[in-house]
Amino acid sequence: MEDVWVEKYRPKSLDEIVGQEEIVERLKSYVATKSMPHLLFAGPAGTGKTTSAIALARELFGDNWRMSFHELNASDERGINIVRTKIKEYARTAAPNDVGFKIIFLDEADALTPDAQAALRRTMERYSRTCRFILSCNYSSKIIEPIQSRCAVFRFKPLDEEAIKKRLKFIAEKEGKKIDDKALDAIVYVSFGDMRKAINILQMSAAISEEIDENAVYKATGLAKREDVEELVKTALSGDFLSARNMLQKLLVEFGLSGEDIIKQIHRVIYELNIPDRLKVELIDKTGEIEFRMVEGANERIQLDALLAHFTLAGKENL
Repeated sequence: MEDVWVEKYRPKSLDEIVGQEEIVERLKSYVATKSMPHLLFAGPAGTGKTTSAIALARELFGDNWRMSFHELNASDERGINIVRTKIKEYARTAAPNDVGFKIIFLDEADALTPDAQAALRRTMERYSRTCRFILSCNYSSKIIEPIQSRCAVFRFKPLDEEAIKKRLKFIAEKEGKKIDDKALDAIVYVSFGDMRKAINILQMSAAISEEIDENAVYKATGLAKREDVEELVKTALSGDFLSARNMLQKLLVEFGLSGEDIIKQIHRVIYELNIPDRLKVELIDKTGEIEFRMVEGANERIQLDALLAHFTLAGKENL
């Protein structure tokens, strides 16, 4: 079975992690002192939270790091039982290393119920001598205050373009694949700061074509080109509603896109248009309203037509 590139090229040390330099420096200080508090990693998906936890464990515990590192996903079991059984049983055992503690990495900790978090707080407090916790979540606001106050908080940011491109070039070179600059730009655009998503897109694109170009990227992701969506919006704003509607039909039928896919891309394109800010505000407001209607179950074709109609009228009034 072909290796999954996300795991194959996961950084093995803190020095290999890209785009989170400030966080890496703080984690290195824990390695230097062989001591650490409970940690809370918060931030969007694919920004290095799990990778940082594993790299930290590798550098703290050495080759036998797996014996001192236990990973759980809170979204699998959200209730209080996971704290009373799996977590508590592991936390109370002695550390099998010379550092003096082991690590429980609890991924998606914001999925835990309030009762489970309350039980976890007590466990963290009681077994802190033999066990340290690293909690990972997308939204730190969903973690109860008593837990937050017991942790050093690390806030991960979406990775910048250069960090993603650098890593993708490295992986493509290792795999013997050629990738051009337009393909890199397309992957960065689609991944939106998510390194895991970017690497998965790179692997899917490589399966389609030996030489990875822009077309391979969009074919692999099943999304429309940014230029096509931009042309759709500009055509509607110019007052040509029927042509814009034909473009929309082509995107929906030929590319097989859903209404939600289209509206998310339209939302991003609006910010890049060279139009008055007041018009951007109006278009974003209407896009949000249409997206809400679609999520609530309204017919996506009718709603997207209504959005283009609004763009056409707004363009005549403001341009």
